[in-house]
Amino acid sequence: MNKLDMTQAIMVAKEIKQLQWETIANTIGMSTVWTTSACMGMNSMPAEKAHALCELLELPAEVKTALEAYPIKSWDESVPKDPLIYRLYEIVGVYGPTLKEVIQEKFGDGIMSAIDFNMSVEREHDPKGDRVVVTMNGKFLPYKAW
Repeated sequence: MNKLDMTQAIMVAKEIKQLQWETIANTIGMSTVWTTSACMGMNSMPAEKAHALCELLELPAEVKTALEAYPIKSWDESVPKDPLIYRLYEIVGVYGPTLKEVIQEKFGDGIMSAIDFNMSVEREHDPKGDRVVVTMNGKFLPYKAW
């Protein structure tokens, strides 16, 4: 089973069981964003977590094997068409150079790791309309001179 078929099987089981990602993540003892990413095929899942997820969703061993497989971390490089994903793309396009400048001013020449990294998504109630709070936390990795 490939990662695409794995994701489809997980999505169908999730819908049938009427579970939310947060519930699934809490059940396997991982974060919501990471669990969702692994189920969407962009991270590999440790065997015990894959086993727990497949038990919860009543999925076959093939899904567990696919969850454990190392992913190829690539994606469609065209401009996203989905409105939510496009807005994230737009945020990086507009604020990316600013974030780079501010991060490097505070930390020096380097990057923020997406390997030693975590991210959360929260809902903030606001009388003018609820707000989405995305927090990214990555280790700073300085470039080295040699």
